[in-house]
Amino acid sequence: MKHRKKRTILATIQIPRRFLFWCTLLLVCFAGFTFSSVRLLFRGFHPWRLAAKTAISGVSPEFSIIETVEFPDETLVFLKYPPLTPLFTKHDIDCLYLTPNNSSQSPHSVENDELLSQQIIHCPMINPRGMLTSLSVEPTGHTFPIGPTRRWHSLAYEAMIDHDNTTIVFVKGFNLRGGKQSDPSKFKCVYGWDIKKPKLLLQSDVISIAQEIVRCETPLSILNNPQRFIGSNMDQPIKVSVRMVGKEPLESIASPKRRLQLNLPGQKQHQMCVCTMLRNQASFLQEWIMYHSKIGVQRWFIYDNNSLDDIEDVVKVLSVDQNINVTRHVWPWIKTQEAGFAHCSLRARDVCEWVGFMDVDEFFHLPTALSLLDVLRNQSQNSNSNVAELRVSCHNFGPSGLKQVPAQGVTMGYNCRMIAPERHKSIVKPEALNTTLINVVHHFHLKSGFRYANMDRNVMVINHYKYQVWDVFKEKFYRRVATYVSDWQQDRNIESKDRAPGLGTRAVEPLDWSSRFCEVIDTGLRDRVAEMFTDPNTGHLPWQKSRT
Repeated sequence: MKHRKKRTILATIQIPRRFLFWCTLLLVCFAGFTFSSVRLLFRGFHPWRLAAKTAISGVSPEFSIIETVEFPDETLVFLKYPPLTPLFTKHDIDCLYLTPNNSSQSPHSVENDELLSQQIIHCPMINPRGMLTSLSVEPTGHTFPIGPTRRWHSLAYEAMIDHDNTTIVFVKGFNLRGGKQSDPSKFKCVYGWDIKKPKLLLQSDVISIAQEIVRCETPLSILNNPQRFIGSNMDQPIKVSVRMVGKEPLESIASPKRRLQLNLPGQKQHQMCVCTMLRNQASFLQEWIMYHSKIGVQRWFIYDNNSLDDIEDVVKVLSVDQNINVTRHVWPWIKTQEAGFAHCSLRARDVCEWVGFMDVDEFFHLPTALSLLDVLRNQSQNSNSNVAELRVSCHNFGPSGLKQVPAQGVTMGYNCRMIAPERHKSIVKPEALNTTLINVVHHFHLKSGFRYANMDRNVMVINHYKYQVWDVFKEKFYRRVATYVSDWQQDRNIESKDRAPGLGTRAVEPLDWSSRFCEVIDTGLRDRVAEMFTDPNTGHLPWQKSRT
């Protein structure tokens, strides 16, 4: 990222709290307080308020640090910006730590969210492990403290008010079984501006709970005017959390908002949409989106799971230069692919007739040269109206003898696969999904009265470029995104189909990697892509031009 030309000068306006913060740090150093003691002292604080004097307007709009969440390998700091305020880049900020040497380090990345108008600072964990205490803004060196930090392993992290006025809460910490419903009578939802103050909380019943997804009855006072909730601190939004009966609620950073589009009369705006979650896949995104746009995908929901590459720029090129309807949604939560897909299904419900849930290394292939829209139209005409899920078989492709990323792209480079298909991915009607939103990445559970249909492999399959050249494949060893899939570094479920057969638990390249997973040559999709996209003058493909 480039430096901001007109920098923001910061000044804290709550001197007593800042004074208390530094006094607390001195106590840590000289009185033997533990880091956990420091966090307890901070727990009652409200977000730190700061003033930003901008050279653009000459005014002092307020912004705030609204939340801080500690992950196993980094800490996320959520900043709320007023409209038209220049955003920080990673070159503007240093993360400061309480260590013997008072260490500082630049953040991994700085992101802004497409829906929430927030900015997220990713501060890395350091060794020896030090507590993140503050952010420093360059070039002035002004610092401001972090405030209370939430722990990722026990947290209500997202919330949304659904079409039927129920609240959907996404949580970590209950360790519920994958693909199974739990007993809702054992849980309660709570609403308030401070979840740790039970006298200022509203309670409601849990309608359903499964995996990491809780559906709650929304109190009328929240629906009618959430900003006037009893005893509400107007500087903070109402939060929602979940508790087991007889226990304290999970900590929460989740504010229930309506983030859905209004119902549109008549036909949906788009017949075919796609949701995906990715990390560091920017170099493959153009090929994947341009191809699928050509065969009928009309709307894209990209959930960015902590990418460190230039994905934001790629999305901008696709949406502005290519006029493709694609948006990026920052989803920083680790091991939450099922929850992210459930979140996306809620957003897509009003505008999409069908939604495919798939990864960036998966490509729909239609051997008969039909478009996706043709297939969906034929399905609607030839089947009963209660078919709400189409299951598409996946063919796993191997490195196909390659040792370097193919310059012409994934579909052109890899042409050797396993004979037998493995698993499936689904295209669903979002309004037909079970209210629990249970999914196991490959497919959702449907409401009673709806059913699925298996697609004929002669009509449509998915080419899953699962085992690419080693430099690409080894990235999968870092922090698997699915909640109920073991990380490959762990000695668990060794025989799982989610692992690479025979690879073990270390990202060490086998000597024969480039020749593995190759049982049959399949050039069907490669031939179609070449026909559809090759420039007759240069022989190049459009995504190839962007790489060279």
